[in-house]
Amino acid sequence: MLDLLGDFIAELRAAGIPVSMSEHVDAARALEVINMGDREEMKSSLGATLVKDGDHFPVFNTAFDVFFSTRSWQNAEDVLNGKADEESEKAEGPQGGAGTQGQGGQQGRGGGGQPSMTAQELSDLLLKALTDNDAEAMRLAANEAVSRYAGMEPGRPVGGTYYLYRTLRSLELDDLEQKIAQGAQEKSGKDDELGQRLSQDEAKVRIEALKIAIEKVIRERLVDDRGAEALAKSVRKPLPEDLDVMHANREEMAQLEHALKPLSRKLAVRLARRRKRRRRGPVDLRSTVRRSLSTGGIPIDLRFKPPRPAKPEIIVIADISGSVASFARFTLHLVHAISSQFSKVRSFVFVDGLDEVSRLFEGVDDPSEAVDRINAEADVIAFDGHSDYGRAFLSFHDKFAKDITKRSTILILGDARNNYHQSHAEVLADLRYRAKAVYWLNPEPKSYWNSGDSIVNQYAPYCDKVIECRTLRQLEAFVGDLA
Repeated sequence: MLDLLGDFIAELRAAGIPVSMSEHVDAARALEVINMGDREEMKSSLGATLVKDGDHFPVFNTAFDVFFSTRSWQNAEDVLNGKADEESEKAEGPQGGAGTQGQGGQQGRGGGGQPSMTAQELSDLLLKALTDNDAEAMRLAANEAVSRYAGMEPGRPVGGTYYLYRTLRSLELDDLEQKIAQGAQEKSGKDDELGQRLSQDEAKVRIEALKIAIEKVIRERLVDDRGAEALAKSVRKPLPEDLDVMHANREEMAQLEHALKPLSRKLAVRLARRRKRRRRGPVDLRSTVRRSLSTGGIPIDLRFKPPRPAKPEIIVIADISGSVASFARFTLHLVHAISSQFSKVRSFVFVDGLDEVSRLFEGVDDPSEAVDRINAEADVIAFDGHSDYGRAFLSFHDKFAKDITKRSTILILGDARNNYHQSHAEVLADLRYRAKAVYWLNPEPKSYWNSGDSIVNQYAPYCDKVIECRTLRQLEAFVGDLA
């Protein structure tokens, strides 16, 4: 069991969940005092000792279902209870001579098994299980559905999503959902619009529960076929902070939005704590040498200069064209959420025209409200509505270059895809001369830089750093180093 726990924790770390050695020890100690035969109790205990962020639980649950699958757990429980030999003798009886047959008629290692019901019997069982909300009957029906429709083949390198699609496609879930809704409405006796809506919502919830049950059965059989470690790699889902912002779907964007607020609070606290520790400046050599005269020239007592103001002034220049709009949105949100850690924050957005949007963040408690207003109120279209970095830099230089000082740090957000317009890199060179530092955050992978209309190489010489920044984790690391 300790080896299995070690493999499980290794998977959590590979997925990005931080698990320290002391937490590993805590989890092992927890296993000594809980009921090992209770899978749910074990899941709760491991979750309490290993997971520190609620957003990480979906990844934890997936890994747990793989490494401690229900079928494998039942086998382990039988061994713990001394039932393995008894079950083996039963399997070798008249009905088990052909081999051990599991739930839902599944046979062999990871195979699809043979269905034991006709299609009509399965349909009736599904309808009854969902109508009565019978978890045991639903589990049996899910096993039977996978055996009949998934077409699983041992050793075939196909993902569980493919088998799930084949199974669900054959079950005609829309008709099933309609029947459940009608049955629920007849049972409640309410024919009004509210009653219909409640019945439909309840039917959708039960259909989703069926999908989860079927996915669980498929995953268990794939574990038996390929092993937990191999399957864990194929079903591993990224944490919210590791999602690619530019390519996130609607569900993933919602996860990013949910993760951004606690991330900004955590980052603000970290920066404030770090600044509080900076109570002294660099070593004052003159005072240290003078002080060392009393100790024979040995600088035992170091003297320090007074600390300089640590809060930088941040100027953000963000491309909000369609390709990188989501990245600019999250970066603007994060920077303004921790604006108290900077002496001043000014924000500019552009496509082929440039506009200052700092006013939208003034007096706003939630930066996301201001970010939502940018697309509607910012004047960023000057000509054809395609990104023109050169024109935007020229506009910024003409209007705001006089405001750049040696306390100013400029952040440029964008992929540097200039649609074959002039780069005007000399403007960025002058801005770099005036500013304390210039950083370019590029949400594209490095392998894409300087391909097509990307001109990163023309701007890079005038930046202190050009950083690949595709995820909230990378963005957090960069912003954390600014203050």
